[in-house]
Amino acid sequence: MTQEQALTILKTGANVFLTGEPGAGKTYVVNQYVAWLRERSIEPAITASTGIAATHVGGMTIHAWSGVGIKKSLSEWEIEALLEREPLVRRVRAARVLIIDEVSMLDAGLLSLVDQALRALRAGEAPFGGLQVVFVGDFFQLPPVNKDRERTRFSFESPAWEHANPLTCYLTEQHRQDDGLFLQLLGAMRAGTLEDEHRELLRTRYGHGAPPGATRLYPHNEDVDRLNTEALGRIENPAKVYQMRATGNKTLIEALKRGCLSPEVLNLKEGASVMFTRNNFEHGYVNGTLGVVEGFSPASWPLVRLSRSKGAGNKKLIEAEPEEWRIEDGKRVLAQVAQVPLRLAWAMTVHKSQGMSLDAAVMDLSGAFEYGQGYVALSRVRTLEGLFLLGFNERALAVHPQILERDAAFRSASMAAEEIFSKLPQEDLSDLQKKFVKASGGHEPDPNAKKEPAGESKLDRLRAKHPNAYRPWSREDDDRLTAMFREGSGVSALVKEFGRQKGSINARLIRLGLVEPDL
Repeated sequence: MTQEQALTILKTGANVFLTGEPGAGKTYVVNQYVAWLRERSIEPAITASTGIAATHVGGMTIHAWSGVGIKKSLSEWEIEALLEREPLVRRVRAARVLIIDEVSMLDAGLLSLVDQALRALRAGEAPFGGLQVVFVGDFFQLPPVNKDRERTRFSFESPAWEHANPLTCYLTEQHRQDDGLFLQLLGAMRAGTLEDEHRELLRTRYGHGAPPGATRLYPHNEDVDRLNTEALGRIENPAKVYQMRATGNKTLIEALKRGCLSPEVLNLKEGASVMFTRNNFEHGYVNGTLGVVEGFSPASWPLVRLSRSKGAGNKKLIEAEPEEWRIEDGKRVLAQVAQVPLRLAWAMTVHKSQGMSLDAAVMDLSGAFEYGQGYVALSRVRTLEGLFLLGFNERALAVHPQILERDAAFRSASMAAEEIFSKLPQEDLSDLQKKFVKASGGHEPDPNAKKEPAGESKLDRLRAKHPNAYRPWSREDDDRLTAMFREGSGVSALVKEFGRQKGSINARLIRLGLVEPDL
């Protein structure tokens, strides 16, 4: 199924399981759908199964959004307690569309709890309280973490999944790898048909010298931490330290910190190998872009020379200014952290690499212990030439046998959905989409409305008037704000001085303990 066909099905309001190989464009389709909904004044609930995945999509974990947290069951008393949480009730009842990313890592039991909670909170017996549910993920990737050593139960085994009865949209295009031989290898892993020739192909990637800055992927955290610390310590240049800044609900801040790929305390030196941890197409980098710290700007931000740039000529030099990670509830920001969007990139875990695209990576998969680890690691790189192997074991090449069987059913269901929707007249499709928008409380955009200039966002327009809107506060800013406030400057004067909105000034004064919050 193509991306456009999947998007057409999503727009009808049907429950959907959006899947496909790494690089097939699942995230792109979700982003297109979210933009379409917002054009029609429908704000989707964007969630993910893990904190890391949630930061990638700019949403909350499904645990936090639904209110179930770490519970393994919900008693009548606990349901009553959820109903007494007014912000939770408002959030869930206001939603019309629920997106759950990285659903492969969501246990069947938790999905059933989410369904139970949403039916109670929305006072409806329809699956998930009547929300359109969009499951996104690839079950060939990392499975749910099983701390109790019980049999892994995938989310599609939950009765909630069965009751939601999602249409499967299996994307078949490939936008990450364009290396035919490498694609055949990855396809054989997904099909469980690896032969000796495939293993020999992997062994041809032994012993090659990796390019400077190539990331090393390991199954275990201890290997990653040790290698990064040792590599940074070998550089004799002085270090610069960047401390993450945070505002909002303390519990949600901690969740953001755990999920953010940039560390809470980032130590950098000139010559350090780094990786960008956010997408910023305007500035020329994406999550996974590699580079080397070449120096520091007059504002003390790292200057990163990319390891690979499009086109001929010198590789691009980027000033890595702080970015923000947020947990939002509709248009309301519940928590946010700001940090330079970098991490040391000599090494990282396979788990944290999920969702990234890498130009080059060095991998030691001889210690792989979980189904999907090898597949996730190998599918991060774009070409076979970008793969540098130190070793692998048979578990690294294995995918979960239950997923092999289920994948055939997913592909068949996707082809059936594609055939059905391809035969629907365009008029009928448009009618389904309009009915969904109306039922969701949205409205079709005014075709005569003035469109924003290309590339100009609401933030761009806001910063035309308030140049520092939503920019992180520096220590120097805080010191100056404190001094001016204590000298008697009012909020209006501070707005003019700092180029920020009144709400931002008041929030910062509260954060610094200079004024008491209104309770």
